[in-house]
Amino acid sequence: MNALELLTHSPVMPVIVIQDTESAVALAQALVAGGIRSLEITLRSPAALDAIRAIRDQVPDALVGVGTVRTPRQLDDALQAGASFGVSPGLTSTLAQAARSAGIPFLPGVATASEAMQAAEWGFTVQKLFPAEAVGGAALLKSWHGPLPELMFCPTGGIHAGNAASYLTLPNVGCVGGSWLTPAQAVANQEWDAITQLARQACALVS
Repeated sequence: MNALELLTHSPVMPVIVIQDTESAVALAQALVAGGIRSLEITLRSPAALDAIRAIRDQVPDALVGVGTVRTPRQLDDALQAGASFGVSPGLTSTLAQAARSAGIPFLPGVATASEAMQAAEWGFTVQKLFPAEAVGGAALLKSWHGPLPELMFCPTGGIHAGNAASYLTLPNVGCVGGSWLTPAQAVANQEWDAITQLARQACALVS
C-alpha cells in the first residue's frame, strides 16, 4: 500500500485520541463496522502506542496508523507498535528522511504552497493540509490544483459532517481527516452503535 492507495480506503480518516486502551479495540471495531478502515491514532495521549498495538492484533480489517508524529523517534516507536502509516502536522528534513526509510505511507502536514512544494521535492506527493479550515480550506485546495496538479491531499482541521462534502468533491482530495466520528462523550459512554452510524454516514458522503 502506498500513500495514494491509503486515501482510497475511507472517505474520512478519523483522528482519534485514545484515553483508555481497553476501549480502543471496541472503538476500532465500531468504525470498521460502519465502513471506516483507516484509523489515525494520535500521539496525544500516553495510551496511543498500546492502542495501536491492540488494534493491530485484534482488528485485522482496520488499517491502523499513527498521527501527530513530530520526530523520527516517535515514528520508530509507532512502527514497533504496529502502525501501518504515519501522519504529521508538519515536516522537517530529519522526519522526511525517517519517513522515507520507514517505507510506509506517510502524510506530511503542509499549510502553504511552498511547504507543499518542499514536501513533494522530498518525495511526498500525498500530503495533509493542516489546519485546513484555518489556512483557506476547500477554496485554497481548489486554487492549488492548477499549479500543483500532481499533489493529492487529506485535509484535516476544522472539518466536520457539515463541510466534509465540499472537500471530497475536489479532484485533489482523496479523503478528509476529522474527529467528529469519535465524539469523546460517545466513546466514554461506550456508545459503539452510535459511532458505527456516524461511520456509515461518513461513507455515504461519497456514495
